[in-house]
Amino acid sequence: MSLLNQLFNRGVFSTRCKTCLNLSISRIKLLQNKRDGQLKQMRKEISQFLQAGQEAIARIRVEHIIREENIWEAYEILELFCEFVLARVPIIESQKECPPELREAIASIIFAAPRCSDVPDLLHIKNLFTSKYGKEFVSAVSELRPDSGVNRMIIEKLSVSAPPGEVKLKVLKDIAKEYNITWDSSKTEAEFRKNHEDLLGGAKHVDVGSAVSHTPGKKGTSNSSSSSTEYYIKSVHNKQEQKHLEAPKPSTNDYWINTNEIEQSHNYNEVPTTEAKSETRPQSSDVLEKAQAAIAYAERASATARAAAALVNNNFGSLKLDGKSS
Repeated sequence: MSLLNQLFNRGVFSTRCKTCLNLSISRIKLLQNKRDGQLKQMRKEISQFLQAGQEAIARIRVEHIIREENIWEAYEILELFCEFVLARVPIIESQKECPPELREAIASIIFAAPRCSDVPDLLHIKNLFTSKYGKEFVSAVSELRPDSGVNRMIIEKLSVSAPPGEVKLKVLKDIAKEYNITWDSSKTEAEFRKNHEDLLGGAKHVDVGSAVSHTPGKKGTSNSSSSSTEYYIKSVHNKQEQKHLEAPKPSTNDYWINTNEIEQSHNYNEVPTTEAKSETRPQSSDVLEKAQAAIAYAERASATARAAAALVNNNFGSLKLDGKSS
């Protein structure tokens, strides 16, 4: 039973593989003929832009031409690989492993299948080789492992990266020469030589001159910040001085303010900033202590006044009683 299944599967693989390869070859030829006309039309449009002086539009459109030309060349290579594999389908069917002489062709077809959406038959060929050689073989090709064997030209032509400026400039010069256009390429060359910064990742190159020119500005900001701190300390001290002068004074001579401390507070503006920072906290604590002492003295004075008033009332009441009795 297993022998019948193997024979049946072999026949199915051979038939399907040949059919898909033939369809791929014919479809690639049709696409190449179609792209030839499109490329000629696009090159003519770019020549018109160059002649009209619209180089910015021409620099953008030339990338599409390079992309189409790369795909056209990749299709040409794939067509050769498909014809090569088609001629050796019986060898592939008879061997369990991939033949070394066919590894590059099969690996290149598998790699290009998902990248060539215009040729869906390549995906069917990829599925056939997946069922024959296993998923590990296909994943090694898709991930471009060292032993994958994919053709380097196929990898380069099907790459999605933007073409370099030298390639774009060469194509523009070829188009201008093809349509006999006198075009000055100095402006375009200068544009391609510019190193545009990556705005998402941030600036990669720092100009030394600009950094040096901004250095005095940093010093100015530090000076302004130091002057602002000095002004803030002085304003705080003036507020403390006002509180110190406006503290409640008792009528007696038991609590009085030392004039030397007031003179020192008036001369505080002449003290450096570092000394002012260290003396701010002791000054404020002294003022709070003196204010608390003044409040306590006022409470004692009010208590004494209340006691004297009560004594006077008692004496006045006793005098009234003596007058009535007499």
